[in-house]
Amino acid sequence: MEAEVFIQAEDADGSWTLLSLLASVVMVFGGALPYVPQYQEIQRSSNTEGFSTRVCLVLLVANILRIFFWIGKQFEVTLLLQSVVMIVTMFAMLHLCCSVHSSNRVSTKQHRLTDLDVRYFWKWSSFEDYLLFCFGFAALCAVLTLLLLDSAMFVEALGSLAVMFEAMLAVPQLLQNLQNRSTRGMSVKMVLLWTAGDAFKTAYFVMNESPAQFWVCGSVQILLDAAILLQVLLYGRAGRAKLG
Repeated sequence: MEAEVFIQAEDADGSWTLLSLLASVVMVFGGALPYVPQYQEIQRSSNTEGFSTRVCLVLLVANILRIFFWIGKQFEVTLLLQSVVMIVTMFAMLHLCCSVHSSNRVSTKQHRLTDLDVRYFWKWSSFEDYLLFCFGFAALCAVLTLLLLDSAMFVEALGSLAVMFEAMLAVPQLLQNLQNRSTRGMSVKMVLLWTAGDAFKTAYFVMNESPAQFWVCGSVQILLDAAILLQVLLYGRAGRAKLG
């Protein structure tokens, strides 16, 4: 009888370990999945109107900060890997947008990071300028972290800043949709994927007792996802009414 109970407990532990591993894999790659259909749509249409590159700015800054937060306060390695995957994903989106803009550009005028023109911040013509900016930002974070690593206040502030940027992820897209009065390039399916991903992520943070900054960030993201979903539904209905 005792042997049977032991085997059942061992099976339960094995199942839980498998579920935990599966959840970790979803956490690492799940945040990048919603950008796959958007990447494909931009490739197909050669139009970036439905995607704000400021989303890339927000996510790159947030995840670079999160990596340095991890150096000061080790949390789950899963969340560190998630940041690396998201940085690679955002560079892929920026590279595609730069390629599309380059092929559609009528004027030969180029805007470069070295021009130091704030009017064209994050509107540069070359993908290399985005890489250079992120490298410079990471280098600055590295120096500050090296100097202030022993300060608990600095480490916590770094984490709060990282998740604050991430929590504001959807704001550029929300504002662009309002400005254009359109959600072209977006679909209900895409936004539902975002919402499901953020809900899963928030539940993961709570269950794994991640630093409080993480689940606060997730909760704000879910609210913003709901606002964008409402925009997709309203503007989509308005577009269909015009066609009718």
